[in-house]
Amino acid sequence: MEIKELKENKKQFLPLLLLADEQEDMIERYLDRGTMYVLDDDGVKCECVVTDEGKGVLEIKNIATEPAHQGKGYGKILIDFVAMEYKGKYSILQVGTGDSPLTIPFYEKCGFTYSHSIKNFFIDNYDHPIYEAGTQLVDMIILRRKL
Repeated sequence: MEIKELKENKKQFLPLLLLADEQEDMIERYLDRGTMYVLDDDGVKCECVVTDEGKGVLEIKNIATEPAHQGKGYGKILIDFVAMEYKGKYSILQVGTGDSPLTIPFYEKCGFTYSHSIKNFFIDNYDHPIYEAGTQLVDMIILRRKL
């Protein structure tokens, strides 16, 4: 297993990026300014994009695991890698996600706790309703983990 930074051709992973953020123009807002990592375990299984949000905050803007390999720990391994890679350079690792029973428990298992929410984020920023686990996402939930 190898985790490597991808500096060029990030869009080659667009199908994987779209699993975590289903609107391409939203991905374009952070992809070029973000640092992208891919986890390769006999083929790319997981990716993540992190951005510097200022004031010591590093944000996971996108993290996705190939559907056939979800639930095998790849996402947690990648988050733990990012946390170790940036420890001492940032004080907080944060992620914004929908209020979903699929994602919140995953991030809590990775050491994140609730920080705040951004009202109507998914309604105001996406050109179509976003659903997860049968529920429309409305507010963005911000979770944080100390580095």
